[in-house]
Amino acid sequence: MAATRPATGSAEPMNGIVFGVIVAISFCHLLNDMMQSLLPAIYPALKSDLHLSFGQIGLVTLAYQITASILQPLVGLYADKRPTPLALPGGTLFSLAGLTVLSAAHVYWLVLVGASLLGMGSSVFHPESSRVARMAAGQRHGLAQSLFQVGGNAGQALGPLAAALVVVRWGQSSLAFFALLALLSGAVLWNVAAWYRNHGLGRLAASRKIAEGVSLPQGQAARGIAILLALIFSKYVYLASLTSYYTFYLIQRFGLSVQNVQFHLFAFLAAVAAGTILGGPLGDRFGRKYVIWFSILGALPFTLLLPHASLFWTGPITVAIGLILASAFPAIVVFAQELVPGKVGMISGLFFGFSFGMGGIGAAALGWLADRTDIDTVYQVCAFLPAIGLLTALLPDPGKAGRPA
Repeated sequence: MAATRPATGSAEPMNGIVFGVIVAISFCHLLNDMMQSLLPAIYPALKSDLHLSFGQIGLVTLAYQITASILQPLVGLYADKRPTPLALPGGTLFSLAGLTVLSAAHVYWLVLVGASLLGMGSSVFHPESSRVARMAAGQRHGLAQSLFQVGGNAGQALGPLAAALVVVRWGQSSLAFFALLALLSGAVLWNVAAWYRNHGLGRLAASRKIAEGVSLPQGQAARGIAILLALIFSKYVYLASLTSYYTFYLIQRFGLSVQNVQFHLFAFLAAVAAGTILGGPLGDRFGRKYVIWFSILGALPFTLLLPHASLFWTGPITVAIGLILASAFPAIVVFAQELVPGKVGMISGLFFGFSFGMGGIGAAALGWLADRTDIDTVYQVCAFLPAIGLLTALLPDPGKAGRPA
């Protein structure tokens, strides 16, 4: 009988978190973001080999992130109306193609093509896998979102480490080896897609029925979404300054080697992964608004100190920035999903896409600034971005926006 099925079945759609599914998509998130983080990790080599300016480096990031930014909300909106479980394994083919092109790209336009293909892979993976995380969450939405996102953060941290140990040693062509990881991800996601089709859709339908009675007035929800997007802007433009230009900053200011700076970048991205683990569960326990307050404004003292720090303190300060800033995103995404219930795919795509887009625009703008001034100026300007966190005071009451959706 259907009533005897375990909590993963569609007959008990809201009971219990399905850790097996969340671990699977978190692992695929690790593979996906590790493959994609190889792009900024090889920027120093691309700049040297292809004689690129900082502005051109920024445009590569822009090509990658704008592709993902534009497509992600559209993918999410389509999936809200017509769920497509097989989109998850199918999307990995774009990442495979992107790294294959980058491994053989010896002209600038091919680098842009490869970066765009990587962005298309993200545009499919992120909104659909975030939807699966919510399906499998039960009542622990923050925890599920954190576990899902920490896989991506771990992958972003492993990308520079893989670049330091493999790509720096064997060259750009070694990216083709990492492209094979897309096949592994596709195999895992094929099984996730089967759970999505057989059990996840039933859970999602039940959550939509509950959501009908708890939504906020449209004006309050729209105001909350606008504020959350402003917070995403401050967070991801600042993070773009570190993911795209931190290596150049360390080389220029402290004279470190290319291989050495990859380990510093790994430490920063590992701190981002650790912060992501904390943000969701703390939001479940204490309220998402309070986590957002701490995460954005709490980074401000450290961002103000960074441009004036010695090499000894630069590492710990950037680790603190990564740890604090990263705790916001799981709380922001779940908060937004609860502001607009029943639109999980669209909201997930909007926020993942907007974060990618702001990172891309920020990277291009900061590259332009670095070309006309210097890298130090970039961090002096960006130091004030976390002050935008003061807008958190205008978010709707967490007791209203924090109810299950």
